[in-house]
Amino acid sequence: MASDLPDTFRQLRTLVTEEGKLELSLKDVPMPKPGDGDIIIRVEATPINPSDLGLLVGAADLSTLKNEGSKESPKLVADVPPPAMRAMKARLGQSLGVGNEGAGTVVAAGSSDAAQALVGKKVTGLGGEFYGEYRMLNVAQVMELPEDASARDGASSFVNPLTALSFPETMRMEGHKGLIHTAAASNLGQMLNKICIADDVPLVNIVRKAEQEKILKDLGAKYVVNSSSDNFMKELIDAIAETKATLAFDAVGGGPLAGQILMAMEAAANIGAEYSRYGSADPKHVYIYGRLDLSPTTIPPGVGMAWSAGGYLLTYFLQKIGSEGREKLRKRVMSELKTTFASHYTDEISLAEALDPDTLKRYDAKKTGEKFLINPTL
Repeated sequence: MASDLPDTFRQLRTLVTEEGKLELSLKDVPMPKPGDGDIIIRVEATPINPSDLGLLVGAADLSTLKNEGSKESPKLVADVPPPAMRAMKARLGQSLGVGNEGAGTVVAAGSSDAAQALVGKKVTGLGGEFYGEYRMLNVAQVMELPEDASARDGASSFVNPLTALSFPETMRMEGHKGLIHTAAASNLGQMLNKICIADDVPLVNIVRKAEQEKILKDLGAKYVVNSSSDNFMKELIDAIAETKATLAFDAVGGGPLAGQILMAMEAAANIGAEYSRYGSADPKHVYIYGRLDLSPTTIPPGVGMAWSAGGYLLTYFLQKIGSEGREKLRKRVMSELKTTFASHYTDEISLAEALDPDTLKRYDAKKTGEKFLINPTL
């Protein structure tokens, strides 16, 4: 192990107490000792993804947020509403590290050849607890970045790129012919458009603002519909009828949108078809992979009888495709890191700034097209 590494380092931690309080703080944690196949990364860039926010703030009421620490040692406290405490039960009293992915320089390694070969190299990794100055991972959990790539370039190499790649892969595996995607102007949505254009996959994009339409059309997207438009349902039905898309990935989750998509699929399937009181027999499915809207998901009548909706998690998909499938996707990400899978960040902040109340509320808003990057070296 490198002798110049500190004995401890700072790491962002999240805790929900038995009393119904969320506590966010920076803690000094022990520097780990790498095993044979482990490496220690000096973290230089780690993104704030919606999945990270689910662990970081959970269901806390951020309108009650208070700073009970100092500039050098920030500590934020917020109330967790009693109904939300049921969902938090399994994590009560546990101080947890946050940050699914990140990138940086390998500063120490175990004795294996694979680990030693990465010393001094920039890598990107997946494994949680990246919101800290250092992170230890096994070599199987990281990818070496291309020589011309910075930590910022490689910070978001796992969650969004692999999720975007998984959507058309799932479409093929399940026998569908086209895709529908919501919150489609996000970083992930822009990646998905580039993939679908390159791979000739029909894709219907759903956004809610005119400026988001422009972002996607400038990328070359053919089908972009605005959920705020008075003609939304007609335009959605027309796009689905043309693309034959019967599989949707919904980042919104709550509210009427998933139901509207299923209704539009059903209406498109029935164009020119013989009447059946049970509706179209074509399988139609919506995967909910995000919860930008925390209200209940509503599925109204009018969707027929050949529909389904359920949750979607990248982890389960990666387990399903096996090591060979995972390696194929990872190689594509690295080869297209600065093109298809380039991420754009709204702001770059330090660990301490991540616990500034106003900054936290900004990145927790999860606005489409906005993405924050934590740089623990700042």
